[in-house]
Amino acid sequence: MNTPLPYAHIRVVEFTHMVMGPTCGMVLADLGAEVIKVEPIGHGHLGDATRQLIGSGSGFFPMFNRNKKSLALDLKTPEGLEAVLRLIATADIVTENFKPGTMDKLGLSYASLKKLNPRLIYVSHKGFLPGPYAHRTALDEVVQMMGGLAYMTGRPGDPLRAGTSVNDIMGGMFGAIGAMAALAQREQTGTGQEVQSALFENNVFLVAQHMMQFAVTGQAAAPMPSRISAWAIYDVFKVQNGEQIFLAVVSDTAWALFCDAFGYEDLKSDPRLTSNNDRVRAREWMMPILRERMGTFTAQHVSEVFEKNALPYAPITRPHDLLNDPHLQATGGLAPIDLPDGRKAQAVLMPITMNQERLTVRSSPPRLGEHNQDILQALGYSDEAIKALGASLPTDPRPT
Repeated sequence: MNTPLPYAHIRVVEFTHMVMGPTCGMVLADLGAEVIKVEPIGHGHLGDATRQLIGSGSGFFPMFNRNKKSLALDLKTPEGLEAVLRLIATADIVTENFKPGTMDKLGLSYASLKKLNPRLIYVSHKGFLPGPYAHRTALDEVVQMMGGLAYMTGRPGDPLRAGTSVNDIMGGMFGAIGAMAALAQREQTGTGQEVQSALFENNVFLVAQHMMQFAVTGQAAAPMPSRISAWAIYDVFKVQNGEQIFLAVVSDTAWALFCDAFGYEDLKSDPRLTSNNDRVRAREWMMPILRERMGTFTAQHVSEVFEKNALPYAPITRPHDLLNDPHLQATGGLAPIDLPDGRKAQAVLMPITMNQERLTVRSSPPRLGEHNQDILQALGYSDEAIKALGASLPTDPRPT
């Protein structure tokens, strides 16, 4: 960017893994913070365990750990713990997302660290905020099931998790928002504080509109596949060659445009279809007619007509197809990165601009212990001591 990034003066030390904690650090790093990821080595550890994940977890580390530095230490040794305490003394923010009690056992709880650094902001990402559920082990899918989201996403009697780590990602974002608010408050008070974000409470926030719907109407929200939509045409249609396309006609003006564009004068003039609410009540007989008629067109033709008339539509797109999306390519929504194993990839940037610029990748996801030398040297360690602290590092820190 042409102007300094907003958190270029902020140092973050993160003890995180998986998605939730790393997302918080990624948000702060993309905004300019120096984020130092402390990764465990020794005792069978080879850094953040997500480095070695395969299958659906193979995108976790490269997605959520860009713009960070890696410091690999054995925190179960006095020397490793001393090094990280020296680092925390220089930090503005510490983030963590381990099980309750883990940081306490390491001597890295907020109660301990605020004595070392009273200005420290300590962000904990947990399964649940303090309360009756706090002892439980939570995962994104666990809280989706118990928090109403899987019920709303699936068909009746068939709860279904959302197709991405919505609570982990959004929970990490709320952790970052809390950190930002704490930084602003520190400007007034001079002292830091503890911030907590949690998967379950995040999930409840996501379904709060459905909770409020019940409070307002007295009617329980139905799962999305069987809901009574607020709009008459708001659905997926099958068109020629078996292709699918989502179409939305959500106002009376849009209905007139739709009918005119496709020559459906009979539907436009039908008194049973005058208003949106009329059309909602008529869906049982109206939708089969529309499905039959729309099925005679190609997806490209329908798209062109809807776009020409400024009507909402969407192709049914697979995630990997977005790597070639013309809008993302044209607007710089994707940025090149080097994976820790040396291959090239495209990273999705945060969905914001500042001064009309995207917050891009300044450094690729780090190799395990890549920044040990620079960070520890700045803390006053000799080359010999740095070598000893990294003795458990593998010869080749890249994942297999």
